[in-house]
Amino acid sequence: MLEKLYPTPCGQIHYWVNEAAQRPAPQLVFLPGLTADHRLFDKQIAYFEGQYPVLVWDAPGHAASWPFALTFRLADQAKWLDGILTQEGFDRPVLIGQSMGGYVAQAFAQQFPAKLRGFVSIDSAPLQRQYITGAEIWLLNRMEPVYRHYPWKSLLRSGTNGVATSEYGRSLMREMMMVYDGDQARYASLAGHGYRMLAEAYAADLPYQIPCPALLICGEQDRAGSTIRYNKAWHKKTGIPIEWIRGAGHNSNTDAPEAVNRLIERLLAAV
Repeated sequence: MLEKLYPTPCGQIHYWVNEAAQRPAPQLVFLPGLTADHRLFDKQIAYFEGQYPVLVWDAPGHAASWPFALTFRLADQAKWLDGILTQEGFDRPVLIGQSMGGYVAQAFAQQFPAKLRGFVSIDSAPLQRQYITGAEIWLLNRMEPVYRHYPWKSLLRSGTNGVATSEYGRSLMREMMMVYDGDQARYASLAGHGYRMLAEAYAADLPYQIPCPALLICGEQDRAGSTIRYNKAWHKKTGIPIEWIRGAGHNSNTDAPEAVNRLIERLLAAV
C-alpha cells in the first residue's frame, strides 16, 4: 500500500492505495468509523489486495490526517472522497463503510449517485431522517462534553470492550484509541464534531438513496447505540439484504473478518 496525500482547505487527508490487481474494477474503498483509522480494515486489505484495486483513508481529523480544522460537514467529506477517487482513477468504486464510514458513503451516494457501483454498510445505519428521533438528534449535538470529562482510562476501557468481542478487535481498537493518549481534548473534539456532523446530516432530511447493489452487515452483539434497531428498520423499509454476524460486536469486520470478507465478495459478484 502506497501512502498519499490529498489537500483540502481544512488540512491534508492521508490515504493508502494499491491499484495493482488481477481485476482492474470494481475498486474497493474502505471507510473507517469515528475515532478509528485505516488499520480497522487491515484484515480486509490483506485479503483483497492483489485481487482488486484497494484504497483506505484516515478520515479527516483522524490519526495521520491531522492537524485538520474540524469545521467541515459530512457533505464535504463526500466531496473530498470523490476528489481522491478521481485522482486515483477509481471510476467504479464500491464503498465499504464501517459505522461513520457508512454515513460518509451515503453522503457520497447523495452527491454522486451515478459514480457509485456498490455499497457495503458494516455496523452503520441509514441517514434518512425518518429512522431517528428528535431526542437522538438532540443527544448527538451534545456528546463532546461527555468525552471531554469522562476519565480517560475508563473511556479507553469502554471504547475497546464496547465495540468488539474478539481479542484481536479489542486490541486493535485500543491501539487506534492510543493515538489520542495524552490529548483527550483532541479525542473529545473529534468525537463531538463527528456526532454534530451526523446530526446535521440527519436534520437536512435528504433522500440519501442507494442507487446500486448494497448489503447491510451487522454484528449480533453490536451494542453501539441503536445500531441493531436501525439496521432492522433499514432492511425492512428498503429491502436491502442484511447479514447478521454471529458473536460479533460493532466492529464486526475485526471480530469475524473471514465472514465479512466472504460477504463483501458476494456483493462484488453482483456489481
